[in-house]
Amino acid sequence: MRELTGLDLLATAVLMLDRHGKVSYANPSAEDMLEVSAKVLRGQRLEDIFSNSGELEAICGEIRRNEITEKRQELTLERTSRAPLHVHCIASAIEHPDHAILIELRENVQQLRLDREERLFDQSQANRELIRNLAHEIKNPLGGIRGAAQLLEMELPERDLKEFREYTQVIIRESERLQVLVDRLLTPHRRLPVMEDVNIHEICERVRSLIMAEFPEGLSIRRDYDLSIPEFSGDKEQLIQAVLNVTKNAAIALTERIMKGDAEIILKTRVARQITIAKMRFRLALTLHIIDNGPGIPPDMMERIFYPLVSGHAGGSGLGLTLAQTYIQQHRGVIECESWQGHTEFLIRIPIW
Repeated sequence: MRELTGLDLLATAVLMLDRHGKVSYANPSAEDMLEVSAKVLRGQRLEDIFSNSGELEAICGEIRRNEITEKRQELTLERTSRAPLHVHCIASAIEHPDHAILIELRENVQQLRLDREERLFDQSQANRELIRNLAHEIKNPLGGIRGAAQLLEMELPERDLKEFREYTQVIIRESERLQVLVDRLLTPHRRLPVMEDVNIHEICERVRSLIMAEFPEGLSIRRDYDLSIPEFSGDKEQLIQAVLNVTKNAAIALTERIMKGDAEIILKTRVARQITIAKMRFRLALTLHIIDNGPGIPPDMMERIFYPLVSGHAGGSGLGLTLAQTYIQQHRGVIECESWQGHTEFLIRIPIW
């Protein structure tokens, strides 16, 4: 294997397949990317490594049949209990007695993040328009329903009042509940941020104390702070509410683990330099990671978690993450999410300079 020494030094992941489609070589970068040792990888088929290997196997099949000698393609490769890999894949035929196909995988992190941020921004714009239209459409008839129920109650004969008041009160109470919901939908668009110097760790500590008061047993909240992060201009109350909404969602998702006593949330702060957020370049930004060890977010919900009225748990209003995203975007920032079994991570990015 002396001729493969150069591949060992490559920063990109390289896999080689033999003529039977089994891995015959994996370089150290492939071990790092796949989180599996070369010894374990050798002898495995692509379907053993990736749960959705069909597209990659089809490319290799074309190469084996001599239909093509090389193909480049963007792929999302899924692995059990790990985050999916978004890669630029180059598969090519090679002439070697022990190897038939070389596969090079380059993780497309930067482009993936930019695409995701653009989708989130467009989605948030659509959310805001939907919320405004929905709230205004509901608000006027809602007042009429409540008023009609109150008038009906006043007009009821004394003999029927006791019997029917229960029903009119249900209409009035539910109308008032929906009125509160509509007001909450409209509030973030009415109120402009009140900017002052804020410290992200004071915000985190406030949120931590609120969550620990609500979940005093079975849940630990671990801090991993970069204390060098400077103060920045922000609306303290909006930021507390945004971080609280995300962290409380995490705590609710941990209900089963809280009962077992091994639930954990991590609040981690870091600095990012020369970063692009919503197509704007910033010299410095803070990143707040809110990580939990819960069951993960179902894949079919991942694209919709920031939509209004979408909730992953019974009794939720479906507004917490929508409002959090709105508040963070009012600070020129963004919230992103990655999730798989045993790990959900919300990443809040806010520019400082």
